[in-house]
Amino acid sequence: MDDQLVKAKEFEKKADKKLNGWCFFGSKYDDAAQLLGDAANSYKLAKSWDLAGKANVKRANCFLKSENKHDAANAYTEAAKNYKKVNTNEAASCLEQAVNIYCEIGRLSMAARYYKEIAEYYESDQNIKQAITYFEKAAEFFQSEEVASSANQCKLKIAQYAAQLRQYEKAIKIYEEVAQYSLNNNLLKYGVKGHLLNAGICHLCKGDVVSITNALEKYQDLDPTFSGTRECKFLANIARAIDEEDVAQFTDVVREFDSMTPLDTWKATLLLRVKEKLKAKELEDDDLT
Repeated sequence: MDDQLVKAKEFEKKADKKLNGWCFFGSKYDDAAQLLGDAANSYKLAKSWDLAGKANVKRANCFLKSENKHDAANAYTEAAKNYKKVNTNEAASCLEQAVNIYCEIGRLSMAARYYKEIAEYYESDQNIKQAITYFEKAAEFFQSEEVASSANQCKLKIAQYAAQLRQYEKAIKIYEEVAQYSLNNNLLKYGVKGHLLNAGICHLCKGDVVSITNALEKYQDLDPTFSGTRECKFLANIARAIDEEDVAQFTDVVREFDSMTPLDTWKATLLLRVKEKLKAKELEDDDLT
């Protein structure tokens, strides 16, 4: 490993010498980029991820000097892979540099792909607000490139995290849009009830029984098969328990549904919010009597 570090530093020293000297044949920037690529690979073998990232950033700058934008973008993405091991913010910054170049040269599908990757970096780092921002950018670019399936994947992530941040209207709008799109696609039709269930749970979090009742009517108009699903009956029964301010009934309905269709963490978290709000209302009413 020490040998690789020595090699990497030697390659980098040669690259710096190239950049600071004269070049009578070829391009000193291309030669330096080659040496910096060798340095980055040696740093990787030594597991010096930060130094590998820095070498690849210098390599990207060399490509930019020689007007080789495509290779510059690739070098930035390599730098991002290195930095991902040690510094999410630096990794995201490098990918954003790559995205800017891809936009400049008209490679919008690549820009969309890397916006999504930036979002996933922030997602893994639990930086939810930043993740939403970049999933939104990715969705917009995928949409402009007419890659609807990828756009919808990003939108569903946005909805998931928007609901976590209590931005329920935003989440509802996305789940309903994706459900509408899925209805027109035979391969995606099966997922419609899941999207409508998620939208319904977000309505429940608002604590407005009229809102969820109206939503259920809307969803049954949108998809006539929804009324016969376990998901629709679950939402209707929960709405009834909320309307009657019956915590025990609410708990029974959730337990029964979970026994048939296990609730994931996201749904369980949101339903717990609904239950806590219902319990608070029940206590408030008890205090008044």
